[in-house]
Amino acid sequence: MTNTGIEERAYWLAWSQISGIGPILLQRLKSHFTSLEVAWNASKGELIKVEGLGSQTLQKVVEQRSQIHPQELLIKHQEINPNFWTPADPEYPQVLKEIPTPPSILYYRGVIDIQENLGKKLLVGIVGTRQPTEYGIKWTQQISTALTKHGFTIVSGMAEGIDTASHTAALKAGGRTIAVVGTGVDVIYPYKNRELYKEILASGLVISEYPAKTTPNRNNFPRRNRIIAGLSRAILVMEAPLKSGALITATYANEFGRDVYALPGRVDDQPSQGCLKLISQGAGLISQQLHELLTVLGAIPQIDMDTTITQTIDDKIFNKIDPQISKISNLSPELQQVINTLTLDILPFDLIVQKTNMDAGFVSSCLLELELMGLVSQLPGMRYQLIQH
Repeated sequence: MTNTGIEERAYWLAWSQISGIGPILLQRLKSHFTSLEVAWNASKGELIKVEGLGSQTLQKVVEQRSQIHPQELLIKHQEINPNFWTPADPEYPQVLKEIPTPPSILYYRGVIDIQENLGKKLLVGIVGTRQPTEYGIKWTQQISTALTKHGFTIVSGMAEGIDTASHTAALKAGGRTIAVVGTGVDVIYPYKNRELYKEILASGLVISEYPAKTTPNRNNFPRRNRIIAGLSRAILVMEAPLKSGALITATYANEFGRDVYALPGRVDDQPSQGCLKLISQGAGLISQQLHELLTVLGAIPQIDMDTTITQTIDDKIFNKIDPQISKISNLSPELQQVINTLTLDILPFDLIVQKTNMDAGFVSSCLLELELMGLVSQLPGMRYQLIQH
């Protein structure tokens, strides 16, 4: 690295220590002054011209930077945190530079793959609930394995449940996986994942924007989800209730222009409610579009399973009903009530809600399940039609 790069690295670190200066303000400072070293030495009058730098934050900058010597700070920081990148480093992941809030410091442990950092190897995020069903675990393992065998790196958060299943399956398939944690990279959380942590370090990476010895803090985990989304070309949500960190990751992914896919489940399964919500908002169906996803990312899978992903997921959703047998007689009372309102004529969503006298959100979920069952067709403009068999 050039002397200029080392200097700028020290100033990324120094600025990150100033309270009130987050990723967005750091980007504005760099853009305004062209370098963070110039910004560090700027006068109060020059700093006030930076958008978003209010008088209170400016006062903190003036007070705190007088107590920080960037080069000395860098030397001391490296004693406890030997491995980290800043945006001034050529190894810093290029895809994170695309997002509006890239981490100013990114700590890591494990094995670096420079192709990943340069954006030449594709990363896919797999996230979901800490309390998944057997169905969620099964398909997390299947899909993580399939992606790994086709050259993708799996990104997740090393939490219990779906995260653990995705990391473990990737490692068993002989691939790489990256764990983005909400603690220091030297802190194992949850501790029951200590063996998984060691396995990830042996062939993959553990990364964090928090320095060494940072213990679990509930406020850190939603923030780390933006890094999972930022690193990933696409986010796959396997199972998630309506209040779930996985939905936060999906929201970040949408903001960053990443693709979002969700695994459909039964309308009355609590762990699937978040996924059904994402699908109703336009997320891709994993059951129908995993092949398309891999094609878009440059790989066509030849998944060796007894049945295709679509067929097997459909079996779960439809309670293994033979597709040649009429499904209508096996519907739940709620689904039966919705389908009874439909005809071969096209009906708008509002009219279906009115006829069923049910909650609009519940009707939407029922229609989605009926559509997955091949009984109902959705047309543009939220209009629906019964499919004739």
